Amino acid sequence: MKHVYEFDFAGRKLQVEIGEIAKQADGAAFVRFGDTVVLSTVCGSDEPKDGDFFPLTVEFLEKQYAVGRIPQSFLRREGRPTEHATLAARLIDRPIRPLFPEGFRNEVQVVNTVMSVDYDNTPEMTAMFGSSLALGISDIPFDGPVSGVYVGRVNGKLIIDPTDEERKASDIDLAVAGTKDAIMMVEAGAREVPEEEMLDAIMFGFEAIKELCAFQEKIIKEIGKAKREVVLYVPDPAIKEDIDARIKTRMVKAISIFDKLERQDAIDALKQEIIQDYDTRTYPSEKEHVATMRMVNDILEKMVADEVRRLITEEKIRPDGRKVDEIRPLDAQVDLLPRAHGSAMFTRGQTQVISTTTLGPLSDAEIIDNITTETERHFFHHYNFPPFSVGEVRRMGSVGRREIGHGKLGERALSYVLPSIEEFPYTIRCVSDVVESNGSSSQASICASCLSLMAAGVPIKGIVSGIAMGLISSGPLDEEHPYTILTDIQGLEDHFGDMDFKCAGTEKGITALQMDIKIHGVTREVLSLALAQANKARAEIREVMKKAIAEPRLEVSKWAPKMVTFQIDPEKIRDVIGTGGKVINDIIAQCDQVKIDVEDSGKITIYHFKKEMIEKAKGMIDDITREAKVGEIFEGKITRVEEYGAFVNLFGDTDGLCHVSRLSWDYIEDATKFCKVGETMKVVVIGLDEKGKVKISHREFLEKPEGYQERSERPSSEHRGERPSRRDSRPRGGKDRRH
Repeated sequence: MKHVYEFDFAGRKLQVEIGEIAKQADGAAFVRFGDTVVLSTVCGSDEPKDGDFFPLTVEFLEKQYAVGRIPQSFLRREGRPTEHATLAARLIDRPIRPLFPEGFRNEVQVVNTVMSVDYDNTPEMTAMFGSSLALGISDIPFDGPVSGVYVGRVNGKLIIDPTDEERKASDIDLAVAGTKDAIMMVEAGAREVPEEEMLDAIMFGFEAIKELCAFQEKIIKEIGKAKREVVLYVPDPAIKEDIDARIKTRMVKAISIFDKLERQDAIDALKQEIIQDYDTRTYPSEKEHVATMRMVNDILEKMVADEVRRLITEEKIRPDGRKVDEIRPLDAQVDLLPRAHGSAMFTRGQTQVISTTTLGPLSDAEIIDNITTETERHFFHHYNFPPFSVGEVRRMGSVGRREIGHGKLGERALSYVLPSIEEFPYTIRCVSDVVESNGSSSQASICASCLSLMAAGVPIKGIVSGIAMGLISSGPLDEEHPYTILTDIQGLEDHFGDMDFKCAGTEKGITALQMDIKIHGVTREVLSLALAQANKARAEIREVMKKAIAEPRLEVSKWAPKMVTFQIDPEKIRDVIGTGGKVINDIIAQCDQVKIDVEDSGKITIYHFKKEMIEKAKGMIDDITREAKVGEIFEGKITRVEEYGAFVNLFGDTDGLCHVSRLSWDYIEDATKFCKVGETMKVVVIGLDEKGKVKISHREFLEKPEGYQERSERPSSEHRGERPSRRDSRPRGGKDRRH
């Protein structure tokens, strides 16, 4: 049976259809938000999977037909997920994952198929709403609902789910998700917005989220299925008690070791002691043996987690002995790589990132083929996390979801301080290679990339520093349960903590935020404290960065392409390009393969490593597009001589006609008897006819006879057969003169 529900949200209609489409899925919702349509489906396995984690998969499938396009791939069909689809899937995954029961091991797959896109009504948040609702009405255990909104700010006014035009004008680009009780996820970019103003925007979005959650609750109450009975994974209490008694005291000491690798070795040695004991025991079956060993590993892992959390919340002691608001030792360097256009290394404790900046012509822009309005990108930030950075051996394949997400976070944080294309017409690529990691590598990559941009001579508007904040709680976030906010979390604190809150920005304000949590939401108070603590840390990091390089270099590297930008008349573009590109290709060939970008507006940018090649190419284009002006003087070669006059090359392909009457003050009947092809003649422009043909004169550079009287000019080349009468052509004294 088909059920239809409607809700007026943010001045637009949100409609949900359930029961007609995808009926074999455990839960399905066909969601319409304006003209945006998303089919959200969920399926869960009947039996738990082997493993020590919850196997949840969230997909965001972009269909190009949703925006009336045919895919540009070779096969003309959708292939692997685009970067946008990957980021959208992560956006949905992060707030719903913590809402499944602890110990739930059944595989769950959430698939959002984007079937129609209205750019004023976001498909990402429509898909998040649909995912939550599909889970809510299914029999899969889920402690939702959860919803999300975008928040923008135009002219100081906060807006829920801004339109495409409003988002372009907004100084805040915020995605926030949560339940009716607390905030679950934050993802934001901003034009250096102060912390309190960003916090107000987050809470503004939270109020709208409550409305969407209430709408979902109404639907779930009416048609939701009863939740299935599932077996939640719980370790054997007897095994846990045995392990605690044998190594807990020694584990506490191991956790307090400062050095990451030394600490990990000590923890691993204790784990191995227990694992070897249980592994050599006799079991009724291989299945029970495997299950017991998995349980032992889980107990050991939780022992470490519990002790880390107890030390921090109760004794305010961190694994490496730092204070809760203390940053690890910092170091910043630039110019590590001599041939890179810009390079830098940023180190924070045992996290170290080398970042490079490469400058290219605008034609090197990344071509975007997804369902958004974006078609190309002139700045991109790539993040790489090789296994050696954490001392592991692991297969190295294509870039993963985590690397895409961290790269995009850095791109967002830095994009707000970059110059416009008009100010700095380059395509810019930053690459952050993590060479050592013990937490917060994404924020270290932002710091390193900011340094490399300045070293490359990119005129950024401010220094961007980033820090990762953490939260360790002893229970619900209330007065009865203490919690601690940590500055600069390391790997162990991130792994076992309740929140990973990344904050980046300049001294003026925030440029990027990202918050992920493992508990059921955080409050305004927690966010406010975390932002204030992060502000202090970012200022400390900026001072270290300034010691390495205080401001952007005034010139780009000698290895980077130089450039010049100028404007021509758009009507002249065809002359510069030439038939089949013949003219522009000839310029490129003559100027050592310069790069030339020509825009429809008539803006031309020329790139080359050598300035002289740029100037040569510019001169050739100037000659093509230049127009002669009355009064201009030229000294050019004669290219053609006819009886009625001589043609002189002024510049480029532009010739001027010096009529026979303008060759000399004396009478000349035949120009071929006065000058020859190849000779140089000094001329002045005296006019342009209605077709743009240039009229020139030579006689102004000859001595004018006394008593000279002006005569009428002979007919132009269009009337070559006509001659002036003999009377009008009579000589009036003096000798012929040539220059």
